[in-house]
Amino acid sequence: MLPVVFFLGKGGVGKTTLACASAYRFASHGKRVLLCSLDPAHNVGDLFHTPLTNKPRRIRENLEGIEVDLKEWIRTYLEQSKAEIQETYRYVSVLNLEKYLDIMNYAPGTEEYAVLWAIEHLYTTYKESHDCLIFDTPPTALTLRFLAMPALTNLWIQELSRLRATLLEKRRTLLKLNPEAAVLGGTIKKEEDPLYGKLQNMQRRLKTLQELFSQHSYISVVLNPDELSLAETLRINEELKKLKIPIASLCYNKVLTENNTNLKIQKTLGNIPLFTFNYVEGGILALDDLAKIEISPLIQHIRSYA
Repeated sequence: MLPVVFFLGKGGVGKTTLACASAYRFASHGKRVLLCSLDPAHNVGDLFHTPLTNKPRRIRENLEGIEVDLKEWIRTYLEQSKAEIQETYRYVSVLNLEKYLDIMNYAPGTEEYAVLWAIEHLYTTYKESHDCLIFDTPPTALTLRFLAMPALTNLWIQELSRLRATLLEKRRTLLKLNPEAAVLGGTIKKEEDPLYGKLQNMQRRLKTLQELFSQHSYISVVLNPDELSLAETLRINEELKKLKIPIASLCYNKVLTENNTNLKIQKTLGNIPLFTFNYVEGGILALDDLAKIEISPLIQHIRSYA
């Protein structure tokens, strides 16, 4: 399988265009491709003139597309959270969980987790049946937050696991002192404790996603020849360094002529392979326009990561 490919960058720089052009080219070469839009403002379907939904739909030979419905994934995430709370804490069934789930709908991190579980589902479901998964991402802020979520949440879960193990150990000690104590009705072994098991399962899922982003993904940042775009690319580079997620390439898009931004890119990000794409008069409006984009060098570079 080819690497999982993510196109990142500021809004309007051409992430969707390059994601579509890459998917179109791989499919033209006989590779079975799943093109996934994570951007709430989807326009992959518009570019291919094919309505897309939350499930794969054929666009052309070897190419299928999905526009991930984040609202649906948020509903799924909240329903799963509710079921796990009810199963793990049966003694609090009198609580009005619906009230708390309404609050969770707007809680920080809910949207990021929804994106994360959508990626996990797409990767685990289609990695064997497709040669390549290509993701068109949301604007930078949300993308950086969901990429950071596995590492950050793992730290939190490690601490919760440690506290749970300490609690079980104390329960074991108390049970020795008073085997009849009613409050000691639960298990004393980590491997039999449902909550500890759920924490370990969550840790395994997040570790898999962390490895997917840092080791098995091809991250390409798209930027334009302007100062704001370059500044955002530098910020993405710094944030991904902290997460130990390497940038595989830069896509310098909508270039008209040589300019100072090119020199600044070479000075600040010269260690990252750079691929230049010229400005297309009138924009990309049809499939034939995608075929005109000279994307072969980038495709070869992505292939080299396989």
